[in-house]
Amino acid sequence: MFGDFLRRLTEPDPAPFADDDARLALTALLVRVAKSDHDYATSEARLIEDIASARYGLSSADARELRSQGEALEAEAPDTVRFTRAIKDAVPYEERLGVIEALWKVVLADGTRTDEENALLRLVANLLGVTDTDSAMARQRVDG
Repeated sequence: MFGDFLRRLTEPDPAPFADDDARLALTALLVRVAKSDHDYATSEARLIEDIASARYGLSSADARELRSQGEALEAEAPDTVRFTRAIKDAVPYEERLGVIEALWKVVLADGTRTDEENALLRLVANLLGVTDTDSAMARQRVDG
């Protein structure tokens, strides 16, 4: 289903993605973070839709469809590095802080933070070029 998208993700030097592709990559990354504790809760899926709706001005139906596409892509995608590269190339640093905030919202949605979630967020923040300090501040803004 996402063969062309995955092929572009795995190219040695991929061209920057269009906005729609960056949206899909971010949504798939949100899904991957939500699944990292092996408990993909309904509250997390709804939050991903809320984030997509607010971030991209989507209707509920369009946000639900984007989440569904993100789930399918996440299931097929080989690794997290590809998503982060697409996002890093398409999103300025200041907006990447918003990405980190969105990821922390998903981690915190079920009321618990696991070691797996913490480790994945550290990796993702690093791959997005976001400092540990900025990631911690983003978590505090979301959790506070």
